[in-house]
Amino acid sequence: MGAAILWSCDLCWFPMKKNMSASTKRRRLFCICIAFEHVLPILLCLLMVMKHTVSEMVSMKIVEEPSSYGLNSYNFASHTTDDKKLKMRIQPSNFSGPAHLKRLYGKCFSKEMNEYRYELCPFFNVTQHEQSYRWNPFSGVLGVWQEWEIENNTFTAMEMREGEKCGDIHRTVKVIFVCGDKHDIVNVTEPSTCNYHMRFISPYVCHRDSMLVYPTLSEELQGAWDELEGELYREELTQKGYKKQLRKIFEKAGYYIPQEEKKLLSEQAVKREEEEKKEENGQFDTLLKCTEEYRKLKKEIEGLRTLLAVKESKDAADVLFGNSTSESTQTKKSKRKSKVGKFLKSISKTKT
Repeated sequence: MGAAILWSCDLCWFPMKKNMSASTKRRRLFCICIAFEHVLPILLCLLMVMKHTVSEMVSMKIVEEPSSYGLNSYNFASHTTDDKKLKMRIQPSNFSGPAHLKRLYGKCFSKEMNEYRYELCPFFNVTQHEQSYRWNPFSGVLGVWQEWEIENNTFTAMEMREGEKCGDIHRTVKVIFVCGDKHDIVNVTEPSTCNYHMRFISPYVCHRDSMLVYPTLSEELQGAWDELEGELYREELTQKGYKKQLRKIFEKAGYYIPQEEKKLLSEQAVKREEEEKKEENGQFDTLLKCTEEYRKLKKEIEGLRTLLAVKESKDAADVLFGNSTSESTQTKKSKRKSKVGKFLKSISKTKT
């Protein structure tokens, strides 16, 4: 059949010329018919095979997820799962500022930049997570929400302070609000060591009056500010005195934290850290704390003793069970030996 097909191809599949004789044309047509007689069954067979193959094909799913082994699994385990909650030195302040920004309260926004992942939780804190393959990447709090920065009757930035320790100081972040079509962290800089500036865009601040301070104040504080403006206009106050009195108005509104309270918060944080360090070393300042720790240790010791007793009883049961099994195996071996001996004796008798 193969030879016939080759013969047909060699003789018949050339175009017919105008000056070709009638006998040659008839011979060519005859060759074409013979070729189709052999080729057509083969084509039908091929179509049937292809149909059967297509019917057995299984749809495949293309997996675009990264491998969970090697470096990818290390990176995932190191950075996308936070085994421990980051500890803040102080508690964040209460919400304050324009009422429409309260819609950001309780939400967090993250962005990866320059091998770091920054996470901003407005009116709570700012954290930084190093995205590297080092054995101990940095992950900590850069700042905790404290107060507003106000300039020219405008809320310009959120002040985040008392972050992780950086040498002799603690990290701070100034979150600067900028108009944008979505909520996003667009830039993070470090003007000075461990003092960061974060630019955060939001559609909530696009209106020209959205960040004004005066409309957010109570009528009483608005009146106090009006009187202050009059005194400054009449030159009854210096510029320094005006700023000092205006700061007090913002403190009453909750936009600023009084200096005495800032100092007290910092001192309390230092004292709490010292106490925690003493407790880790087994040192206690009061008898009450010592008694509480003693009760905790006593409870832990009782639990360990119970576990030890259970383990000892389990080991004893295993020993007993092991002896019984060993005895049973020995009896089985002896019975097997006797059977083998009887079988050999029977064979020797038949031979004799």
